[in-house]
Amino acid sequence: MPTVVLMDASLSMTRPVSLEGSEEFQRKNLAVHGLTMLFEHMATNYRLEFTALVVFSSLWELMLFALYNEALNNLEDYDKTCLEAALQGVSNIVQQEWGSTCPCQVVLVTDGALGIGRGSLRHSLATMKQRGEDKKFPLPFPFSSKMYIMCIANAEELQATDAMDNLEQLLALSGGDGQIFTMDGPLCLKSVQAMFGKLIDQAYTPFHAVLRCGNLASDVQVFPRPEPVLLDEEVDPIPKSVLTELEIVGFIEIGDIASPPVLSRHLVLPIAVNKEADEVGTGTTEDMEEETSANQMAGKSPNFCVLLHGSLKVEGMVALVQLAPDWYGMLYSQADSKKKSNLMMSLFDPGPLPLPWLGKMSQLGPVSDALENPYGEDDSKSPFPVQPKNKRSYAQNVTVWIKASGLQTDVQKILRNARKLPEKTQTFYKELNRLRKAALAFGFWELLKGVAELLERECTLLPDSAHPDAAFQLSHAAQQLKLASTGDSQYAAFEHNITPMLTDFSGGGSGADRM
Repeated sequence: MPTVVLMDASLSMTRPVSLEGSEEFQRKNLAVHGLTMLFEHMATNYRLEFTALVVFSSLWELMLFALYNEALNNLEDYDKTCLEAALQGVSNIVQQEWGSTCPCQVVLVTDGALGIGRGSLRHSLATMKQRGEDKKFPLPFPFSSKMYIMCIANAEELQATDAMDNLEQLLALSGGDGQIFTMDGPLCLKSVQAMFGKLIDQAYTPFHAVLRCGNLASDVQVFPRPEPVLLDEEVDPIPKSVLTELEIVGFIEIGDIASPPVLSRHLVLPIAVNKEADEVGTGTTEDMEEETSANQMAGKSPNFCVLLHGSLKVEGMVALVQLAPDWYGMLYSQADSKKKSNLMMSLFDPGPLPLPWLGKMSQLGPVSDALENPYGEDDSKSPFPVQPKNKRSYAQNVTVWIKASGLQTDVQKILRNARKLPEKTQTFYKELNRLRKAALAFGFWELLKGVAELLERECTLLPDSAHPDAAFQLSHAAQQLKLASTGDSQYAAFEHNITPMLTDFSGGGSGADRM
Protein backbone atom coordinates (compact mmCIF):
# COMPACT_ATOMS: atom_id res chain seq x y z
CA MET A 1 0.00 0.00 0.00
CA PRO A 2 1.80 3.19 -1.16
CA THR A 3 2.23 6.15 1.17
CA VAL A 4 2.23 9.80 0.09
CA VAL A 5 3.62 12.24 2.66
CA LEU A 6 2.39 15.83 2.36
CA MET A 7 4.80 18.21 4.09
CA ASP A 8 3.57 21.75 4.79
CA ALA A 9 6.35 24.23 3.88
CA SER A 10 4.39 27.45 4.35
CA LEU A 11 5.57 30.44 6.40
CA SER A 12 3.45 29.41 9.40
CA MET A 13 5.68 26.36 9.84
CA THR A 14 8.59 28.70 10.65
CA ARG A 15 6.97 29.89 13.88
CA PRO A 16 9.44 29.43 16.73
CA VAL A 17 9.06 26.88 19.50
CA SER A 18 10.85 27.65 22.76
CA LEU A 19 12.64 24.69 24.29
CA GLU A 20 14.14 25.07 27.76
CA GLY A 21 17.89 24.77 27.94
CA SER A 22 18.41 24.46 24.20
CA GLU A 23 18.44 26.45 21.02
CA GLU A 24 15.27 27.80 19.48
CA PHE A 25 13.40 25.39 17.18
CA GLN A 26 10.81 26.01 14.49
CA ARG A 27 7.71 23.89 13.99
CA LYS A 28 9.26 22.87 10.70
CA ASN A 29 12.21 21.36 12.59
CA LEU A 30 9.86 19.29 14.74
CA ALA A 31 8.04 18.05 11.63
CA VAL A 32 11.34 17.13 9.95
CA HIS A 33 12.40 15.22 13.09
CA GLY A 34 9.14 13.25 13.09
CA LEU A 35 9.30 12.42 9.38
CA THR A 36 12.94 11.34 9.67
CA MET A 37 11.88 8.96 12.42
CA LEU A 38 9.07 7.61 10.19
CA PHE A 39 11.33 7.13 7.15
CA GLU A 40 14.00 5.36 9.23
CA HIS A 41 11.38 2.98 10.61
CA MET A 42 10.04 2.23 7.12
CA ALA A 43 13.57 1.68 5.76
CA THR A 44 14.24 -0.87 8.51
CA ASN A 45 10.92 -2.65 9.11
CA TYR A 46 8.65 -1.68 6.20
CA ARG A 47 10.98 -1.87 3.22
CA LEU A 48 8.40 -2.93 0.66
CA GLU A 49 6.32 0.22 1.17
CA PHE A 50 6.30 2.64 -1.78
CA THR A 51 6.72 6.20 -0.53
CA ALA A 52 6.38 9.63 -2.12
CA LEU A 53 7.25 12.96 -0.47
CA VAL A 54 5.35 16.05 -1.61
CA VAL A 55 6.29 19.51 -0.31
CA PHE A 56 3.59 22.16 -0.67
CA SER A 57 2.56 25.70 0.07
CA SER A 58 0.62 27.56 -2.63
CA LEU A 59 2.27 25.14 -5.11
CA TRP A 60 3.44 21.55 -4.66
CA GLU A 61 6.56 19.63 -5.64
CA LEU A 62 7.36 15.90 -5.72
CA MET A 63 10.78 15.18 -4.19
CA LEU A 64 13.17 12.43 -5.32
CA PHE A 65 13.10 9.32 -3.15
CA ALA A 66 16.89 9.04 -2.83
CA LEU A 67 17.07 12.60 -1.53
CA TYR A 68 14.31 12.50 1.10
CA ASN A 69 16.60 13.13 4.08
CA GLU A 70 18.52 15.81 2.22
CA ALA A 71 15.27 17.45 1.07
CA LEU A 72 13.92 17.53 4.63
CA ASN A 73 17.13 18.95 6.11
CA ASN A 74 17.38 21.64 3.41
CA LEU A 75 13.66 22.42 3.26
CA GLU A 76 13.04 25.98 2.11
CA ASP A 77 10.32 28.30 3.35
CA TYR A 78 7.58 29.21 0.92
CA ASP A 79 4.38 31.28 0.99
CA LYS A 80 0.84 30.52 2.21
CA THR A 81 -0.82 27.13 2.69
CA CYS A 82 -2.95 25.94 -0.24
CA LEU A 83 -4.12 22.45 0.70
CA GLU A 84 -6.58 22.02 -2.18
CA ALA A 85 -3.83 22.18 -4.83
CA ALA A 86 -1.67 19.77 -2.83
CA LEU A 87 -4.48 17.22 -2.56
CA GLN A 88 -5.05 17.45 -6.29
CA GLY A 89 -1.34 16.78 -6.74
CA VAL A 90 -1.59 13.68 -4.56
CA SER A 91 -4.47 12.42 -6.68
CA ASN A 92 -2.47 12.93 -9.88
CA ILE A 93 0.66 11.25 -8.48
CA VAL A 94 -1.13 8.15 -7.20
CA GLN A 95 -3.15 7.62 -10.38
CA GLN A 96 -0.08 8.11 -12.56
CA GLU A 97 2.28 5.90 -10.54
CA TRP A 98 0.01 3.15 -9.14
CA GLY A 99 -3.43 3.55 -10.77
CA SER A 100 -6.85 4.18 -9.29
CA THR A 101 -7.33 0.58 -8.10
CA CYS A 102 -4.43 0.68 -5.62
CA PRO A 103 -5.31 1.74 -2.05
CA CYS A 104 -3.09 4.46 -0.65
CA GLN A 105 -2.21 6.10 2.67
CA VAL A 106 -1.80 9.88 2.87
CA VAL A 107 0.17 11.43 5.76
CA LEU A 108 -0.45 15.19 6.02
CA VAL A 109 2.07 17.04 8.21
CA THR A 110 0.95 20.57 9.07
CA ASP A 111 0.78 23.02 11.95
CA GLY A 112 -2.98 23.53 11.77
CA ALA A 113 -2.73 27.00 10.20
CA LEU A 114 -4.76 26.20 7.11
CA GLY A 115 -4.07 29.34 5.11
CA ILE A 116 -6.10 32.39 4.13
CA GLY A 117 -7.92 33.45 0.99
CA ARG A 118 -8.48 31.42 -2.16
CA GLY A 119 -7.09 27.89 -2.00
CA SER A 120 -7.09 27.67 1.79
CA LEU A 121 -9.01 24.88 3.46
CA ARG A 122 -11.52 27.29 5.04
CA HIS A 123 -12.21 28.91 1.67
CA SER A 124 -12.57 25.53 -0.07
CA LEU A 125 -14.98 24.17 2.55
CA ALA A 126 -17.05 27.38 2.52
CA THR A 127 -17.22 27.35 -1.29
CA MET A 128 -18.33 23.71 -1.28
CA LYS A 129 -21.08 24.55 1.22
CA GLN A 130 -22.35 27.40 -0.97
CA ARG A 131 -22.11 25.70 -4.35
CA GLY A 132 -22.80 22.15 -3.23
CA GLU A 133 -21.59 19.45 -5.60
CA ASP A 134 -20.75 21.99 -8.32
CA LYS A 135 -17.52 22.78 -6.50
CA LYS A 136 -14.86 20.29 -7.63
CA PHE A 137 -12.80 19.36 -4.58
CA PRO A 138 -10.08 16.67 -4.80
CA LEU A 139 -11.69 14.66 -1.99
CA PRO A 140 -12.75 11.96 -1.91
CA PHE A 141 -9.91 10.58 -3.98
CA PRO A 142 -10.78 8.36 -6.97
CA PHE A 143 -8.96 5.54 -5.18
CA SER A 144 -9.35 3.92 -1.78
CA SER A 145 -7.35 5.84 0.81
CA LYS A 146 -6.64 6.48 4.48
CA MET A 147 -5.60 9.92 5.66
CA TYR A 148 -3.50 10.56 8.75
CA ILE A 149 -3.17 14.23 9.76
CA MET A 150 -0.11 14.99 11.90
CA CYS A 151 -0.53 18.37 13.60
CA ILE A 152 2.58 20.13 14.95
CA ALA A 153 0.31 21.70 17.56
CA ASN A 154 -1.61 20.60 20.61
CA ALA A 155 -5.37 20.08 20.73
CA GLU A 156 -5.99 23.27 22.78
CA GLU A 157 -4.30 25.43 20.14
CA LEU A 158 -6.32 23.85 17.31
CA GLN A 159 -9.59 24.25 19.22
CA ALA A 160 -8.91 27.92 19.86
CA THR A 161 -8.52 28.67 16.14
CA ASP A 162 -11.36 26.37 14.98
CA ALA A 163 -8.76 24.47 12.92
CA MET A 164 -9.81 21.16 14.47
CA ASP A 165 -13.33 21.45 13.02
CA ASN A 166 -11.92 22.08 9.54
CA LEU A 167 -9.52 19.15 9.83
CA GLU A 168 -12.35 16.87 10.94
CA GLN A 169 -14.37 17.95 7.89
CA LEU A 170 -11.32 17.24 5.72
CA LEU A 171 -11.02 13.76 7.22
CA ALA A 172 -14.74 13.11 6.65
CA LEU A 173 -14.44 14.18 2.99
CA SER A 174 -11.57 11.73 2.49
CA GLY A 175 -13.87 8.87 3.50
CA GLY A 176 -13.48 8.91 7.27
CA ASP A 177 -10.74 6.27 7.33
CA GLY A 178 -7.78 7.65 9.21
CA GLN A 179 -7.09 9.80 12.25
CA ILE A 180 -5.99 13.24 13.42
CA PHE A 181 -2.90 13.18 15.65
CA THR A 182 -1.99 16.08 17.92
CA MET A 183 0.95 16.62 20.27
CA ASP A 184 0.42 15.98 23.95
CA GLY A 185 1.93 18.57 26.26
CA PRO A 186 4.48 21.18 25.18
CA LEU A 187 5.84 21.33 21.63
CA CYS A 188 9.16 19.53 21.89
CA LEU A 189 11.13 16.68 20.34
CA LYS A 190 9.80 14.17 22.86
CA SER A 191 6.19 15.06 22.07
CA VAL A 192 6.68 14.81 18.31
CA GLN A 193 8.41 11.42 18.74
CA ALA A 194 5.45 10.16 20.76
CA MET A 195 2.98 11.41 18.13
CA PHE A 196 4.78 9.78 15.20
CA GLY A 197 5.23 6.65 17.32
CA LYS A 198 1.44 6.36 17.55
CA LEU A 199 1.20 6.63 13.76
CA ILE A 200 3.81 3.90 13.32
CA ASP A 201 2.03 1.61 15.78
CA GLN A 202 -1.28 2.08 13.98
CA ALA A 203 -0.30 2.01 10.31
CA TYR A 204 3.29 0.86 9.84
CA THR A 205 3.85 -2.02 12.24
CA PRO A 206 4.88 -5.22 10.40
CA PHE A 207 2.40 -8.09 10.65
CA HIS A 208 4.28 -11.16 11.88
CA ALA A 209 2.58 -14.55 12.04
CA VAL A 210 3.36 -18.24 12.32
CA LEU A 211 2.44 -20.37 9.31
CA ARG A 212 1.69 -23.97 10.32
CA CYS A 213 0.97 -27.18 8.44
CA GLY A 214 0.86 -30.18 10.72
CA ASN A 215 4.19 -30.38 12.57
CA LEU A 216 5.89 -27.90 10.22
CA ALA A 217 5.95 -24.19 11.02
CA SER A 218 7.62 -20.99 9.87
CA ASP A 219 7.74 -17.38 11.04
CA VAL A 220 6.46 -15.14 8.25
CA GLN A 221 5.70 -11.51 7.56
CA VAL A 222 2.49 -10.65 5.70
CA PHE A 223 2.75 -7.47 3.63
CA PRO A 224 0.83 -5.26 3.48
CA ARG A 225 -0.65 -5.93 6.89
CA PRO A 226 -4.21 -7.37 6.65
CA GLU A 227 -6.91 -4.89 7.62
CA PRO A 228 -9.82 -5.82 9.91
CA VAL A 229 -13.08 -6.60 8.10
CA LEU A 230 -16.57 -5.53 9.18
CA LEU A 231 -19.42 -7.97 8.52
CA ASP A 232 -22.36 -6.01 7.14
CA GLU A 233 -25.00 -8.61 8.00
CA GLU A 234 -24.35 -8.37 11.73
CA VAL A 235 -26.50 -6.08 13.90
CA ASP A 236 -23.51 -4.81 15.88
CA PRO A 237 -20.57 -5.37 13.51
CA ILE A 238 -17.30 -6.17 15.23
CA PRO A 239 -14.05 -5.93 13.22
CA LYS A 240 -12.80 -9.40 12.30
CA SER A 241 -9.00 -9.57 12.31
CA VAL A 242 -6.53 -12.08 10.94
CA LEU A 243 -4.92 -14.16 13.68
CA THR A 244 -1.17 -14.47 14.10
CA GLU A 245 -1.53 -18.27 13.83
CA LEU A 246 -2.17 -19.22 10.18
CA GLU A 247 -3.13 -22.89 9.86
CA ILE A 248 -3.00 -24.67 6.47
CA VAL A 249 -6.05 -26.95 6.36
CA GLY A 250 -5.54 -28.57 2.96
CA PHE A 251 -4.43 -28.35 -0.66
CA ILE A 252 -6.48 -28.14 -3.84
CA GLU A 253 -5.87 -28.01 -7.59
CA ILE A 254 -5.54 -24.58 -9.18
CA GLY A 255 -8.20 -25.53 -11.73
CA ASP A 256 -10.68 -26.32 -8.95
CA ILE A 257 -10.12 -23.03 -7.09
CA ALA A 258 -10.36 -21.12 -10.43
CA SER A 259 -10.25 -17.30 -10.01
CA PRO A 260 -12.13 -16.66 -6.78
CA PRO A 261 -13.26 -13.24 -5.53
CA VAL A 262 -10.88 -11.99 -2.83
CA LEU A 263 -10.77 -9.05 -0.41
CA SER A 264 -7.03 -8.38 -0.66
CA ARG A 265 -3.72 -9.91 -1.73
CA HIS A 266 -0.56 -10.03 0.36
CA LEU A 267 3.05 -11.12 0.09
CA VAL A 268 4.16 -13.85 2.50
CA LEU A 269 7.85 -13.55 3.37
CA PRO A 270 9.92 -15.82 5.63
CA ILE A 271 11.63 -13.99 8.50
CA ALA A 272 14.36 -14.88 10.94
CA VAL A 273 13.26 -15.97 14.39
CA ASN A 274 15.12 -13.02 15.97
CA LYS A 275 12.72 -10.03 15.90
CA GLU A 276 14.78 -7.60 17.98
CA ALA A 277 15.23 -5.37 14.93
CA ASP A 278 11.58 -4.34 15.01
CA GLU A 279 12.21 -1.49 17.43
CA VAL A 280 11.38 1.98 16.14
CA GLY A 281 14.30 4.09 15.01
CA THR A 282 16.93 1.33 14.56
CA GLY A 283 18.77 2.23 11.41
CA THR A 284 22.47 2.62 12.22
CA THR A 285 25.22 1.13 10.08
CA GLU A 286 26.15 -1.48 12.68
CA ASP A 287 22.53 -2.62 12.99
CA MET A 288 22.23 -2.91 9.21
CA GLU A 289 25.43 -4.99 9.03
CA GLU A 290 24.23 -7.29 11.80
CA GLU A 291 20.86 -7.68 10.09
CA THR A 292 22.54 -8.49 6.77
CA SER A 293 24.65 -11.21 8.37
CA ALA A 294 21.58 -12.58 10.17
CA ASN A 295 19.69 -12.75 6.87
CA GLN A 296 22.59 -14.57 5.24
CA MET A 297 22.60 -17.14 8.04
CA ALA A 298 18.81 -17.52 7.80
CA GLY A 299 19.10 -18.11 4.05
CA LYS A 300 21.30 -21.16 4.65
CA SER A 301 18.94 -22.83 7.14
CA PRO A 302 15.89 -24.93 6.11
CA ASN A 303 12.60 -23.00 6.08
CA PHE A 304 9.08 -24.38 5.72
CA CYS A 305 7.87 -21.24 3.93
CA VAL A 306 10.45 -21.75 1.17
CA LEU A 307 9.55 -25.45 0.94
CA LEU A 308 5.84 -24.62 0.65
CA HIS A 309 6.44 -22.01 -2.05
CA GLY A 310 8.49 -24.39 -4.18
CA SER A 311 5.99 -27.23 -3.75
CA LEU A 312 2.98 -25.14 -4.75
CA LYS A 313 4.87 -23.83 -7.78
CA VAL A 314 5.95 -27.26 -9.01
CA GLU A 315 2.70 -29.14 -8.26
CA GLY A 316 0.39 -26.38 -9.52
CA MET A 317 -1.71 -26.40 -6.37
CA VAL A 318 -3.14 -23.95 -3.84
CA ALA A 319 -3.01 -24.21 -0.04
CA LEU A 320 -6.19 -23.33 1.86
CA VAL A 321 -5.32 -21.49 5.05
CA GLN A 322 -7.53 -20.64 8.03
CA LEU A 323 -7.15 -16.99 9.05
CA ALA A 324 -9.66 -16.94 11.92
CA PRO A 325 -12.80 -18.87 12.92
CA ASP A 326 -14.98 -19.15 9.78
CA TRP A 327 -12.49 -17.13 7.72
CA TYR A 328 -10.25 -18.65 5.06
CA GLY A 329 -7.77 -17.66 2.41
CA MET A 330 -5.40 -19.30 -0.03
CA LEU A 331 -1.63 -19.47 -0.50
CA TYR A 332 -0.25 -19.76 -4.02
CA SER A 333 2.82 -19.01 -6.11
CA GLN A 334 2.63 -15.99 -8.39
CA ALA A 335 5.34 -15.23 -10.94
CA ASP A 336 6.48 -11.64 -11.48
CA SER A 337 8.68 -12.69 -14.38
CA LYS A 338 10.08 -15.85 -15.94
CA LYS A 339 12.69 -16.24 -13.20
CA LYS A 340 11.10 -14.67 -10.12
CA SER A 341 8.01 -15.76 -8.21
CA ASN A 342 6.54 -14.95 -4.80
CA LEU A 343 4.40 -16.71 -2.24
CA MET A 344 1.10 -14.83 -2.11
CA MET A 345 -1.90 -15.00 0.20
CA SER A 346 -5.40 -13.91 -0.83
CA LEU A 347 -8.17 -13.38 1.70
CA PHE A 348 -11.68 -14.66 0.98
CA ASP A 349 -14.84 -13.09 2.34
CA PRO A 350 -15.42 -14.16 5.97
CA GLY A 351 -17.88 -17.01 6.36
CA PRO A 352 -18.12 -20.80 6.08
CA LEU A 353 -19.04 -20.66 2.35
CA PRO A 354 -16.73 -18.10 0.67
CA LEU A 355 -16.61 -20.03 -2.63
CA PRO A 356 -19.98 -21.59 -3.49
CA TRP A 357 -18.55 -24.07 -6.01
CA LEU A 358 -16.38 -25.67 -3.30
CA GLY A 359 -19.18 -26.04 -0.78
CA LYS A 360 -18.57 -25.47 2.92
CA MET A 361 -14.91 -25.34 3.83
CA SER A 362 -15.49 -27.41 6.94
CA GLN A 363 -16.84 -30.27 4.80
CA LEU A 364 -13.76 -30.55 2.59
CA GLY A 365 -11.51 -33.49 3.38
CA PRO A 366 -8.66 -35.62 2.05
CA VAL A 367 -9.25 -37.60 -1.14
CA SER A 368 -8.06 -40.72 0.70
CA ASP A 369 -11.04 -40.52 3.08
CA ALA A 370 -13.56 -40.70 0.23
CA LEU A 371 -15.26 -44.03 -0.55
CA GLU A 372 -14.31 -43.61 -4.19
CA ASN A 373 -11.86 -41.27 -5.89
CA PRO A 374 -13.86 -38.14 -6.78
CA TYR A 375 -11.35 -37.37 -9.53
CA GLY A 376 -11.90 -40.69 -11.26
CA GLU A 377 -9.44 -43.49 -11.89
CA ASP A 378 -7.34 -41.42 -14.32
CA ASP A 379 -7.76 -38.13 -12.39
CA SER A 380 -9.37 -36.62 -15.49
CA LYS A 381 -12.58 -35.35 -13.88
CA SER A 382 -13.15 -32.97 -10.99
CA PRO A 383 -15.78 -33.11 -8.22
CA PHE A 384 -16.12 -29.34 -8.46
CA PRO A 385 -18.18 -27.31 -8.85
CA VAL A 386 -20.48 -28.70 -6.18
CA GLN A 387 -23.98 -28.68 -7.63
CA PRO A 388 -26.57 -26.86 -5.46
CA LYS A 389 -29.58 -28.82 -4.27
CA ASN A 390 -32.03 -26.25 -5.59
CA LYS A 391 -31.82 -25.20 -9.21
CA ARG A 392 -31.22 -21.47 -9.41
CA SER A 393 -33.43 -19.29 -11.56
CA TYR A 394 -30.43 -17.97 -13.47
CA ALA A 395 -28.85 -21.41 -14.07
CA GLN A 396 -29.24 -21.37 -17.83
CA ASN A 397 -27.31 -20.29 -20.88
CA VAL A 398 -27.47 -16.52 -21.20
CA THR A 399 -25.73 -14.02 -23.43
CA VAL A 400 -23.05 -12.05 -21.62
CA TRP A 401 -20.88 -9.36 -23.21
CA ILE A 402 -17.87 -8.87 -20.98
CA LYS A 403 -15.77 -7.28 -23.71
CA ALA A 404 -16.66 -5.23 -26.76
CA SER A 405 -15.25 -7.95 -28.99
CA GLY A 406 -17.98 -10.36 -27.84
CA LEU A 407 -20.75 -7.99 -28.86
CA GLN A 408 -19.02 -7.27 -32.16
CA THR A 409 -18.80 -11.01 -32.90
CA ASP A 410 -22.56 -11.48 -32.32
CA VAL A 411 -23.44 -8.57 -34.62
CA GLN A 412 -21.11 -9.83 -37.34
CA LYS A 413 -22.69 -13.29 -37.09
CA ILE A 414 -26.13 -11.75 -37.78
CA LEU A 415 -24.79 -9.80 -40.77
CA ARG A 416 -23.12 -12.91 -42.25
CA ASN A 417 -26.42 -14.81 -42.09
CA ALA A 418 -28.26 -11.78 -43.50
CA ARG A 419 -26.10 -11.87 -46.63
CA LYS A 420 -27.05 -15.53 -47.16
CA LEU A 421 -30.82 -15.09 -47.05
CA PRO A 422 -33.12 -16.87 -47.70
CA GLU A 423 -30.98 -20.04 -47.24
CA LYS A 424 -30.01 -19.01 -43.68
CA THR A 425 -33.40 -17.66 -42.64
CA GLN A 426 -33.80 -19.82 -39.53
CA THR A 427 -30.22 -19.24 -38.35
CA PHE A 428 -30.59 -15.51 -39.02
CA TYR A 429 -33.70 -15.16 -36.87
CA LYS A 430 -32.26 -17.42 -34.14
CA GLU A 431 -29.18 -15.20 -33.73
CA LEU A 432 -31.29 -12.05 -34.07
CA ASN A 433 -33.67 -13.12 -31.28
CA ARG A 434 -30.76 -14.08 -29.03
CA LEU A 435 -29.23 -10.61 -29.39
CA ARG A 436 -32.64 -8.96 -29.02
CA LYS A 437 -33.40 -10.78 -25.75
CA ALA A 438 -30.00 -9.84 -24.26
CA ALA A 439 -30.37 -6.18 -25.31
CA LEU A 440 -33.82 -6.01 -23.70
CA ALA A 441 -32.48 -7.56 -20.49
CA PHE A 442 -29.70 -4.99 -20.27
CA GLY A 443 -31.89 -2.07 -21.40
CA PHE A 444 -29.55 -1.65 -24.35
CA TRP A 445 -32.05 0.15 -26.59
CA GLU A 446 -29.32 1.79 -28.67
CA LEU A 447 -28.05 -1.63 -29.74
CA LEU A 448 -31.45 -2.55 -31.19
CA LYS A 449 -31.57 0.72 -33.12
CA GLY A 450 -28.02 0.25 -34.36
CA VAL A 451 -28.59 -3.30 -35.59
CA ALA A 452 -31.83 -2.19 -37.28
CA GLU A 453 -29.90 0.48 -39.18
CA LEU A 454 -27.28 -2.08 -40.19
CA LEU A 455 -29.98 -4.38 -41.57
CA GLU A 456 -31.53 -1.52 -43.54
CA ARG A 457 -28.10 -0.73 -44.96
CA GLU A 458 -27.61 -4.38 -45.94
CA CYS A 459 -30.97 -4.25 -47.67
CA THR A 460 -29.84 -1.32 -49.84
CA LEU A 461 -26.57 -3.07 -50.68
CA LEU A 462 -28.19 -6.26 -51.96
CA PRO A 463 -26.98 -7.15 -55.47
CA ASP A 464 -29.39 -7.46 -58.38
CA SER A 465 -28.94 -11.22 -58.34
CA ALA A 466 -30.17 -11.49 -54.74
CA HIS A 467 -33.37 -13.39 -54.02
CA PRO A 468 -36.40 -11.04 -53.66
CA ASP A 469 -37.26 -12.61 -50.31
CA ALA A 470 -33.98 -11.33 -48.77
CA ALA A 471 -35.06 -7.69 -49.01
CA PHE A 472 -38.44 -8.44 -47.41
CA GLN A 473 -36.87 -10.36 -44.52
CA LEU A 474 -34.25 -7.67 -43.81
CA SER A 475 -36.84 -4.87 -43.85
CA HIS A 476 -39.16 -6.91 -41.63
CA ALA A 477 -36.41 -7.67 -39.09
CA ALA A 478 -35.25 -4.03 -38.99
CA GLN A 479 -38.81 -2.81 -38.40
CA GLN A 480 -39.34 -5.28 -35.54
CA LEU A 481 -36.08 -4.21 -33.86
CA LYS A 482 -37.10 -0.56 -34.05
CA LEU A 483 -40.45 -1.35 -32.46
CA ALA A 484 -38.71 -3.25 -29.65
CA SER A 485 -36.31 -0.34 -29.04
CA THR A 486 -39.25 1.91 -28.16
CA GLY A 487 -39.87 -0.09 -24.99
CA ASP A 488 -43.49 -0.85 -25.91
CA SER A 489 -44.57 -3.90 -23.90
CA GLN A 490 -46.26 -5.35 -26.98
CA TYR A 491 -42.98 -5.60 -28.89
CA ALA A 492 -40.37 -5.59 -26.08
CA ALA A 493 -41.60 -8.66 -24.21
CA PHE A 494 -39.08 -11.48 -23.69
CA GLU A 495 -41.49 -14.14 -24.89
CA HIS A 496 -42.15 -12.25 -28.13
CA ASN A 497 -39.72 -13.57 -30.74
CA ILE A 498 -39.31 -12.12 -34.21
CA THR A 499 -40.57 -14.71 -36.72
CA PRO A 500 -39.78 -14.88 -40.46
CA MET A 501 -42.06 -12.89 -42.71
CA LEU A 502 -44.33 -15.05 -44.88
CA THR A 503 -43.99 -14.21 -48.57
CA ASP A 504 -45.36 -15.57 -51.84
CA PHE A 505 -41.94 -16.17 -53.32
CA SER A 506 -41.06 -19.79 -53.91
CA GLY A 507 -37.86 -21.23 -52.51
CA GLY A 508 -37.46 -18.66 -49.70
CA GLY A 509 -40.94 -18.28 -48.23
CA SER A 510 -40.72 -21.41 -46.15
CA GLY A 511 -37.55 -20.15 -44.52
CA ALA A 512 -35.99 -23.64 -44.65
CA ASP A 513 -32.39 -23.63 -43.46
CA ARG A 514 -30.37 -25.54 -46.01
CA MET A 515 -27.08 -26.39 -44.35
